[in-house]
Amino acid sequence: MTTSSQLHVSARSLATVMLVLLAKTASAGTPATCESLTNFKFADTTINSATSYPGGPYVAPDAWHLAFTNLPPYCEVVATIAPTPDSSIGVRVWMPTQRYNGRYLGTGNGGYAGGYFQSELADGINRGFATANTDMGASGAAGVNGDALVGHPEKWKDFGWRATHLMTTFSKALINAFYGDPAAKSYFTGCSTGGQQALMEAQRFPYDYDGILAGAPAFNRTHIHTVTVAQYRATHITPAAYIPATKFDVVNQAVLTQCRAKDGGATTDAFLTDPRLCKFDPATLACPAGLDAPNCLNPDQVAAMNVYYKGSVNLATGAIINPGNARGSETSNPAALGFALNESLNEPSFDSLFKWVFGATWQWQSFDFNRDMDSVDSVLAADLNATSTDLRAFFGNGGKLVMHAGWADPLIPSQGAINYYNALIKNYGGNGNGGLKKAQAVARLFMAPGMWHCAGGPGPNSYGGAIQQPPPSYDAQYDLLTSLTQWVERGAAPNSVIATKYNNDTPQAGIQAQRPICSYPLIPVYRGAGDPNTASSFVCAPSETTAADNPAPAPQYGP
Repeated sequence: MTTSSQLHVSARSLATVMLVLLAKTASAGTPATCESLTNFKFADTTINSATSYPGGPYVAPDAWHLAFTNLPPYCEVVATIAPTPDSSIGVRVWMPTQRYNGRYLGTGNGGYAGGYFQSELADGINRGFATANTDMGASGAAGVNGDALVGHPEKWKDFGWRATHLMTTFSKALINAFYGDPAAKSYFTGCSTGGQQALMEAQRFPYDYDGILAGAPAFNRTHIHTVTVAQYRATHITPAAYIPATKFDVVNQAVLTQCRAKDGGATTDAFLTDPRLCKFDPATLACPAGLDAPNCLNPDQVAAMNVYYKGSVNLATGAIINPGNARGSETSNPAALGFALNESLNEPSFDSLFKWVFGATWQWQSFDFNRDMDSVDSVLAADLNATSTDLRAFFGNGGKLVMHAGWADPLIPSQGAINYYNALIKNYGGNGNGGLKKAQAVARLFMAPGMWHCAGGPGPNSYGGAIQQPPPSYDAQYDLLTSLTQWVERGAAPNSVIATKYNNDTPQAGIQAQRPICSYPLIPVYRGAGDPNTASSFVCAPSETTAADNPAPAPQYGP
């Protein structure tokens, strides 16, 4: 396995090579036309097109369909990078010709990638950044299905780390050629798979970015994917185990009835503020013996909900492979990408990763959580898992890291982000409050109550992270990406930002509620008086939870 120090040396060597390439591709102060970039030269790269666009109103054609009223005019360059004979990494770079702020923004993808997040590209140039996105070299894959990559180990490397790094080095060189000067600062933002890309960049290529925003990171990817397999098995082990989607809402209401407002939140909340304090037992919804009904759980359904909360487990040893989902994340809405969607499919969601290891005919029924986990890790962990907490090179270069996740995420368990951040504190800062203070000088984590996976949910969920509706302004008070740029460039670390819940999650429909989300380990606590829909009615304060309440994977599955 490649060591951390080897990775850092490799990153320095690549950085040196790129400086030479930059010098060859453009002279500082000599801007190029958009169309002339079809002749731009970069190693292993084909420029497919370079096209000018007028800007104006724009609705992104990706799954998020974010709408923008007045994009600046921009130059789009579409390229393909092929570092190996079996690689085909698609990259799109949008460079605004008005309102350019002199910075570069790399953006993340989602699921198994295979396409582009134009929402991210549009949001980036709307903010003034020259912005890039990559399909991660996963052409043919899409959403929950990555079967197209079976038998292509070089594409696994592209997906795991290589595509994002090459997107970055290419984009920086292209920006220098187009504007005649290099970007003054470089930032990365992504959520889910994009969060994995973010942490992988900080770990493997610490000199690529000055600031990194990592949302709901799928950083421990081989282990996270076992959670959907465990949950799918739990709801298909018998016909009675299948849970009708509406029952997830029944469970959610029972959770809220027991735990709401006992964790710092308000009595009117439709979500939990700190789910770790909730000890709801699904057996309290057990149906009378021998019966089943829409408002209760039969014994097999109770067992399935316990798997949802516990996560994936090595059945031979009882060791947690990956934590389960938090109480309060139950929902019937398939858009949340959670339990309801997973159990409705013909096979576990996102299970293609196991086919990469065991072949295209692999079936979920055959997975042995004891024996097979080691096999999966031996093939994929080195390229897909961004679990290292040694970020000394990134921080030593002045880099700043901001992580964020939704407490009510029904896809990637929210505890994972906390486990990584706690491990980072211990590795970088040491134990105790002194370690936390040292780590918070370079890295912060924000947990959003009531937010689903990267967006949506019953709680305030718009705060300038990835894949969200544009915030009300690019004021750091409301916007994590803006806060990150101010931290890097002005030394002002973010302590909290104001999250907004729009009516119907649509900015044009007006604001329903606002609430601070706080730098971990603080949480937003209701003052006991005032409008619970107003941010000023809350204060960032310590949670009542303890380290003992935080489920963590076993050491071999960590951090």
